[in-house]
Amino acid sequence: MSQVTSLSVKEWMSTVIKEEEVEKYLSGGRDFIDDEAIEALLRENASPDPKKVRDILAKSLNLERLEPHETATLLNVEDPGLWEEIFATAGEVKRRVYGDRIVTFAPLYCSNYCVNNCLYCGFRRDNQLQKRRQLTIEEVRREAEALVSLGHKRLIMVYGEHPLSDVDYIATTIQTVYETKVGNGEIRRVNVNAAPLDVARYKILKEVGIGTFQVFQETYHHETYRKVHPSGIKANYRWRLYALHRAQEAGIDDVAIGALFGLYHWKFEVMGLLYHTIDLEKHFGGVGPHTISFPRLEPAVNTPFVQETGYRVSDRDFKRLVAVIRLSVPYTGMIITAREPAHVRREVIPVGCTQTDASTRIGIGAYSERYSEQELERQQFQIGDPRSLDEVVRELAEMGYITSFCTADYRCGRTGKYFMDITKKGKIHHFCMPNAILTFKEYLLDYASEATREVGEKIIAQKLPELDERLKPVVREYLEKIEHGERDLRI
Repeated sequence: MSQVTSLSVKEWMSTVIKEEEVEKYLSGGRDFIDDEAIEALLRENASPDPKKVRDILAKSLNLERLEPHETATLLNVEDPGLWEEIFATAGEVKRRVYGDRIVTFAPLYCSNYCVNNCLYCGFRRDNQLQKRRQLTIEEVRREAEALVSLGHKRLIMVYGEHPLSDVDYIATTIQTVYETKVGNGEIRRVNVNAAPLDVARYKILKEVGIGTFQVFQETYHHETYRKVHPSGIKANYRWRLYALHRAQEAGIDDVAIGALFGLYHWKFEVMGLLYHTIDLEKHFGGVGPHTISFPRLEPAVNTPFVQETGYRVSDRDFKRLVAVIRLSVPYTGMIITAREPAHVRREVIPVGCTQTDASTRIGIGAYSERYSEQELERQQFQIGDPRSLDEVVRELAEMGYITSFCTADYRCGRTGKYFMDITKKGKIHHFCMPNAILTFKEYLLDYASEATREVGEKIIAQKLPELDERLKPVVREYLEKIEHGERDLRI
């Protein structure tokens, strides 16, 4: 146990927040979320003219980020026919930037100890029915081995906010995962979902090769935030709001934002995500979030708030908010997770999603141990799609998508400003589709079932002719080398 975790929890909590690291980003003592201004924009852009909507869609097709009043306009569309145009445009924007590929990953939950008391969370401090546990380093290794054996190449590691899972523990677990090898398999990219840190601690994670650092604001609405975060470090709205500003300041140039839809009105939260993007771009030379996530509130053991909220998001509105986010920030990746059932993912992926998880288990130790996913007292919330990686990959291929296990951008230095610049020009897929095909081929040979391999080879054959003519010979050469046993070839 590190020195910091030997302190009492109360003493440790008093050392976490560095107010001076927040104040430097404020404008006139205010943060970048103005609740009244957002509500006013939504009112002022009600009942939009169809021509205005179509002009905004044309702007998105040029891969330009929308302004808040334009996003508010799209959010207020009511005509079903116009929504179909919005969905079609969102899908086209996604194809222009990212092509017909979907990146896959798995979450790895390392600890459910937490000092916070979020009303909607199964891990909250006062939930006496939650079975508390933190993985040992050896247990982390076993979890990583189990995930590598399924074919995963990238993870997002998740930690509660607690002195037991301080930055030293996070760094050690990341290193452990990177060191884990099983046959031809390895984890090549570790992203992190953890509590906000100060700049010095972010630098420690930068040194161990962290991928993207992900922090969800949960809700951007100030009053609602206060109500659902009654105590703990997380009760400090601004410490969390500027978490990713500090990460970028520390040199972590791939950061990820998100909101938990169901805490407040979904239209407000979409606006909050846009304002968050704008402020990151303002401070960091045009580099905003690498990805945006939009999880919906799900049931959790002994968590009645989930049933009490008045802001649940219907499937219809969920598809709408995903499409509007895609159009608002056309060059940013978008993550849909196994919180959503399979039929929702099938419906929503085509309107803009670029990443999804598979074979997801969110209990502590759930990949390497045998237990029922119905044991909710070991989980933060209840997942909606427990299908295996093989099943998800096969379905995506049947939908016309290459499943990408690629991590080449990160290992070739195409991150932060470099990544954002080529993505905003709609050119990132020139790198990513060839590498997606190569990693997909690896998966088909090493892990896929016969049925998945058959449909996967067909989709590779369909996508090869669409590649840049200059790259086709190289990709064909690399595919042949992969057939003969070589691995981790990339462009």
